[in-house]
Amino acid sequence: MIKNLMRGLTPLALILSPLAVPSPALSAGVVLLPDALGELEVTTEDAAGFRASAFRHWNRGLDPADGCDTRGEVLLEEAVDAPKAGAGCTLTGGRWTSYYDGQSVTDPAALRVDHIVPLGEAWESGASGWSAARREKYANDQGAAATLVAVTARSQKDKAGRDPAEWIPSASSQYCRYAAEWVGTKLRWGLSADKDEVEALKPLADGPCEDTVVVRSPAPR
Repeated sequence: MIKNLMRGLTPLALILSPLAVPSPALSAGVVLLPDALGELEVTTEDAAGFRASAFRHWNRGLDPADGCDTRGEVLLEEAVDAPKAGAGCTLTGGRWTSYYDGQSVTDPAALRVDHIVPLGEAWESGASGWSAARREKYANDQGAAATLVAVTARSQKDKAGRDPAEWIPSASSQYCRYAAEWVGTKLRWGLSADKDEVEALKPLADGPCEDTVVVRSPAPR
């Protein structure tokens, strides 16, 4: 599937990707995508016992006084045009650009806040062994911009919890960003990857996205 999607990847698409920019002198906090991909532990995944309720979300967010849960705070943070927040964090007005499909959205009810690395994928990749408290931190992680993203309900449904071996955003301008943020999130939380997942990302990492940077951002303890 990745190879088919890459046929539509043009130089312009790479220019439009905010992370697809060569960096002549990388800081200690970033690494190029091919190197980041190589840091992932490759192992088999086990979905046994997964349930979404094992990851408590949404919680009260970063600011309990603002009346918004994590979802509401992410929508406020990612708005292109800021909405008004009423009682109970009811949002009115505002505008968003859906990460996965590039759609412009003015109705917050049409948006979902998605985990770049889905909860099921996280469970299979190591989170099954975490404490309930750590899984809650993962599910509500606003400490890195890549972990939680605002997308249309349709694009979230299309993704359906799949990893890059089976799904990648329809917006070609997001290919490099998505690959980098997927890998970055896995490294942030110490999650492993399976063989198919890594092999699906390699054509991007070794090709058009080789100069894309992955931000190093350790997860909270």
